[in-house]
Amino acid sequence: MRRINGTALVIVALVGTLGALAFPVWSYADRAGTGQANLASGTVPTRWGPLTATDRDLIVRVRLAGLWELPAAQQALERAPGEAMKEAADHLIVGHTDLDKRVRGVARDLGVELPNQPNEQQQGWLNQMTAASDADYVKVWANLLRSAHGKIFPAIGTVRNQTRNTLVRQLASDANQTVLDHITVLEKTGAVDFDAIANDSVAGSTASPSGPPPPAAGVTPGAAPPAEATGDIDTTSRPSPGEPGTVNTNRPDPEDPDAGATP
Repeated sequence: MRRINGTALVIVALVGTLGALAFPVWSYADRAGTGQANLASGTVPTRWGPLTATDRDLIVRVRLAGLWELPAAQQALERAPGEAMKEAADHLIVGHTDLDKRVRGVARDLGVELPNQPNEQQQGWLNQMTAASDADYVKVWANLLRSAHGKIFPAIGTVRNQTRNTLVRQLASDANQTVLDHITVLEKTGAVDFDAIANDSVAGSTASPSGPPPPAAGVTPGAAPPAEATGDIDTTSRPSPGEPGTVNTNRPDPEDPDAGATP
């Protein structure tokens, strides 16, 4: 009888220990500081779906982008009127004029307050452009803008992936097209320092590189077979990208959020 009781006590102790270990794992998703808790924090309901803090951050960042990139583009037309710079400046002006109408409409509907001036960092970039010598201007201009676009690009993709708000999802789609178009035309200036961008993007990173092994010297891999559907399939859609070096940004004109405003 004593042996049975001793065994029972051991079993009870083991069950209790396992339960204590399992409970934090089971309940961790509901604790403050986890991804789920962070997602819920600051989220408000709207008729278009939940609006998170990350959603609102993108709305503000899209507005801020136009507030400094429009004057940067106008300055470039005055200081560096070469064809590549004129094309890049033209795309920046058209793209951000369009995006600004869209973001002001989204902000109005969702009740998000927008800034009316570039932030301190963006004003600093404008000052750098203004202070650049004529010999360095194109390089300074193109790299500051290319770097800024490259940093917001993944943020747009993150919001586009996880937002549950239909207005924010559409804004992210529109911004994605515009930013990719601007990256493309900025690179066509020939002034972008890709080494600097690559080094800046991994600054402070300690993660080991991953991916396929590097190619072996003197070895040509076999041609990969095409990935395509099989069978008698009739397709009607076409790839969305345009010619190489272009991005298709065609979309319906946005509603002007000030059209119905009373003076």
